[in-house]
Amino acid sequence: QVQLVESGGGLVQAGGSLRLSCAASGGTLSSYTLGWFRQAPGKEREFVAAFYWSGSSTYYADSVKGRFTISRDNAKNTVSLQMNSLKPEDTAVYYCAADPAPYTIVEITAIYSYKYWGQGTQVTVSS
Repeated sequence: QVQLVESGGGLVQAGGSLRLSCAASGGTLSSYTLGWFRQAPGKEREFVAAFYWSGSSTYYADSVKGRFTISRDNAKNTVSLQMNSLKPEDTAVYYCAADPAPYTIVEITAIYSYKYWGQGTQVTVSS
């Protein structure tokens, strides 16, 4: 049973940066599909970024492309999300997710594709 724990959330001013980390136990993330999702108050959980196929390819939601970067450290069994040029609309609870299946670029954007989820970390961007 894989357990995921996010950290790094907080309060930041618009234009600032935050780095989220997700540490895994109970499984080796190097062979997993890994993704980040977020959920703003009153909205559905949405895809942010993910690795797919062999784990070397990345895909981003249009809303974060060019500002966010997903990375992984196989030695530390972690996946991170570097968030730059943050906007108030980025305010949400951010979740990391993992699944052992080698999903396609379409499948990685779907919530139902992921078996394991972290508890979430709050990111608040003030204007």
